[in-house]
Amino acid sequence: MAVDTETGADERAETVTATVIGGSGFTGGELLRLLAGHPNVEIAQVTSRSKAGKSVGSVHPPLRGTDLRFTEPDDLESVDVLFAATPHGVSMGRIDDFFDIADTVVDLSADFRLESEAQYDDWYDGHDAPEYLDRAEYALPEINRENLEGADLIAGGGCNATATILGLYPLFEHGVLDGGEQVVVDVKVGSSEGGAGGGEASSHPERSGVVRPYAPTGHRHEAEIEQFLGTSMSFTCHAVDMVRGASATNHVFPSGPVSKGDLWQAYRGCYEDEPFVRMAAGGSGVYRYPEPKAVAGTNIAEVGFELDPSNKRVVVFSAIDNMMKGSAGQAVHAANVALGFEETAGLEFTGLHPVGAP
Repeated sequence: MAVDTETGADERAETVTATVIGGSGFTGGELLRLLAGHPNVEIAQVTSRSKAGKSVGSVHPPLRGTDLRFTEPDDLESVDVLFAATPHGVSMGRIDDFFDIADTVVDLSADFRLESEAQYDDWYDGHDAPEYLDRAEYALPEINRENLEGADLIAGGGCNATATILGLYPLFEHGVLDGGEQVVVDVKVGSSEGGAGGGEASSHPERSGVVRPYAPTGHRHEAEIEQFLGTSMSFTCHAVDMVRGASATNHVFPSGPVSKGDLWQAYRGCYEDEPFVRMAAGGSGVYRYPEPKAVAGTNIAEVGFELDPSNKRVVVFSAIDNMMKGSAGQAVHAANVALGFEETAGLEFTGLHPVGAP
């Protein structure tokens, strides 16, 4: 088959069949929305134990008019690729079953995103299928593209970790930071991070108007950040009054002098050719720095920075849609790389302006 030498994508890319496990949740709905518009994907099955028999459009309004219906998750059809949008612990318990019916598995939970069983002992409640951890590839092409090509087990990243990693990665990649510096990360996230069954804390009366610290220390996404950046950090999360979005403000204190030119060189060096990262570092207009509202509904991450010479500090900002770049969009992007499709396939939407609260 002919291959586009610039993108590596097959010019006559085939169509693959796909199943979405756990399709009734917010992330499952985003996956279905993306896959329904993907030129190389045919959705074969959508499962939900609680919604079995109901039309997909009755749960996800953007998909009204489709003929898809939820089926029971215990009766899976053979497909080319399976997307699992299930709670933590489900995929690790069913991973053998998943590979019995699919050639490629993309898991959006935390089940395979860490590298070792010891990490799961430390940060979660252990792991039921540790033999698969070496096989899994982290679903963030900006830092793991080469390993994703041809991968058959793809592990989606956490949304808070994704925002933080994309913001800080160029500083480590280009030697501005070496891992020994102090790093302080503050992430503010929307209510959709809690999922469709987020409970009392995510209900509108409790969530509206808040800036509520919910993980002052010890957030599980720290494990991913430390794994891929090779450093420890002080990490805090706040729940804020928005639906979509994760916004990370990262304070770093380099051991040596750093100029704006050094920063631009680092960020352009990493992201200049990336289709889903754009810079927002000062400039003019209302949105001078990364803003979740500006990327709502897209697979785009905005990254920016500001230099504070008087305090020998660099402030790094990053913003994503937690359900897109932080989950479903990231999963589709990684699957495109793994399957040899055009990287932007199904992900071309660039957002709306103006919009209400994301």
